[in-house]
Amino acid sequence: MNKDLPKSWFAVYVKSRAEKKAAAEFLKEGIAYFLPLIKVLRQWSDRKKWVEVPLFRSYIFVHIEPKDYFRVLQVNGVIRYITFEGKAVSIPVRQIEAIRYYLNGYEQEATDDNTVWEKGKKVEIISGSLAGLTGELVEVKGKHKINIEIEAVGKTILIEVKKNKLRLL
Repeated sequence: MNKDLPKSWFAVYVKSRAEKKAAAEFLKEGIAYFLPLIKVLRQWSDRKKWVEVPLFRSYIFVHIEPKDYFRVLQVNGVIRYITFEGKAVSIPVRQIEAIRYYLNGYEQEATDDNTVWEKGKKVEIISGSLAGLTGELVEVKGKHKINIEIEAVGKTILIEVKKNKLRLL
């Protein structure tokens, strides 16, 4: 294989509830990975506690060169790549960025736009790291914010975006 081929993102399926262990193994092996985590409030019989859980259960994203393809499969906890017609599917960088955007939030900006924002309309993000992504308007949240749905990695993600970062399609 050609060493100069660029790195690509792939999703790997890991053992149930072993996402963090597999991520630790990737770290030990020097394999670049992304495990999106969210905080949720869990209740036990005697207490409540905030815990970090994977956004996508049993999935971890790896950023690898073609030469590392089989090395990833050797990592403890990894079951297989997510495939289409038997071939591992690379994930566009924009979808990884969309997940990071969803997890990290965004900067506050004001707008004086007089656009009429209606549920169900198609919109495009026109500024920031997600510029070019399109989605569907789900909810208008006050004067400056809108919730939109975008597709990332075969899942629909709801994100909140400032109106001045969007345009109607």
